[in-house]
Amino acid sequence: MRPARSFATIALAHERRKVLVNTYAERRDRLIEIFRRPDDAPIGLAKSTSNLFRDRITVRKKLLDVRAFNHVLRVEREAAWVETEGMTSYEDLVAATLPHGTMPAVVPQLKSITIGGALAGVGIEATSFRHGLVHETVEEFDVLTGDGRIVTCTAQNDHRELYYGFPNSYGTLGYALRIKARTIPVSRYVRLEHRRFGDAESYFHSVANACRSDADFVDGVVFDSGELFLTEARFVENAPYTSDYTYEHIYYRSIREKSTDYLTAADFLWRWDTDWFWCSRNLYAQNPLVRRLYGRSRLNSRTYTQIMRWNSRWGLTRVIDRFSGVHPESVIQDVDIPIGRAPEFLDFFRRQIGILPVWICPIGPSARSDAYSLYPIKPGVLYVNFGFWDVVRRREHHPAGHFNRLIEEKAAELGGIKSLYSDSFYPAEEFWRIYGGESYRRLKARYDPLGVFGDLYAKCVLRR
Repeated sequence: MRPARSFATIALAHERRKVLVNTYAERRDRLIEIFRRPDDAPIGLAKSTSNLFRDRITVRKKLLDVRAFNHVLRVEREAAWVETEGMTSYEDLVAATLPHGTMPAVVPQLKSITIGGALAGVGIEATSFRHGLVHETVEEFDVLTGDGRIVTCTAQNDHRELYYGFPNSYGTLGYALRIKARTIPVSRYVRLEHRRFGDAESYFHSVANACRSDADFVDGVVFDSGELFLTEARFVENAPYTSDYTYEHIYYRSIREKSTDYLTAADFLWRWDTDWFWCSRNLYAQNPLVRRLYGRSRLNSRTYTQIMRWNSRWGLTRVIDRFSGVHPESVIQDVDIPIGRAPEFLDFFRRQIGILPVWICPIGPSARSDAYSLYPIKPGVLYVNFGFWDVVRRREHHPAGHFNRLIEEKAAELGGIKSLYSDSFYPAEEFWRIYGGESYRRLKARYDPLGVFGDLYAKCVLRR
């Protein structure tokens, strides 16, 4: 245990890290000027972080440096919204909002995720059972389009189709420079309750019930067929103690060990970041000695991502697997399945894929969830996100993407949908049928007629 940092301390540390040296309007105008300079190369972003997990073919690009768009512009606690720039990390966004007694309605699990990335991709966390995905909490945003304009998108204005088509476009329709998103009030502490279930049917029934309760957060972990854990968490004003999962102790292990736990609000939001859920075990960071060598400051998703990208570039584990006589396939995916079909998906996944643990996160029904043309989910239906991130190793050889393709086919069969932040293997016709091909083509024609931002299928499947 350790003493909790006050919201004021968090705010002071945040202000020391970042000084507002000019205005959003000045940064915006400078970017447009750079964007309009003649260059035939496709556009790409120069940025310091990425949470995409797919290898890409290297091509020459005209890089736009958007790293300066990382300022929180305004926090309105009573009106329940925050205005911020697109490259603001959730670590900085949370640090700016918590001192006001508020937080973004959905805070993705990893500190390095930016709000612009979560809007252009698909962001989720344990408040999603009530507030939906990140893009459903966004009220308006400014987009730099392929023809050099900056347009403001809302659900009511002339850019309504881009407002609903931007999520899951992954930078191929433009870049979000300014975002206004809903917030929710917070208390200083969070009380967690972990419950164990022995079968999928009763487990997902209880997940549905938890989503109808007064819980502030709902998620869970499947460790094995007889170890399915549901976590309900609630804000509280006082705590008899607080646990610390930022160094020696590991959060996901505590789920099996404790039925009740307490964390500060900030530590709860980043409970998964220290060990990248459980993926730090692949980097030996859960060994007590190695963990001390890492040190507290390097136990985080940024460090692990850097190591992973180094390995992807140099292929150390591929060499080891080759000498071991196994055929590896990276399976780093999130899929959203209607809860009525969730037991069926879990049974398939355990038999065919076999990666454990699996993260479970419910997504609540929204009246307009099917309006998001590139990531439509049925309104009024509770979905369950299954998150799994590991390598499948088999002695027998399979075609490239074999296990990932099984997952894609099963998700489609069960009425689900898959996020596109990692490898995808869809045939083009199937891809565009699932991910709003007709709407996407209209949006490209209106906002990126010369295709300077590239094509979604080429980026996500062909990896160009």
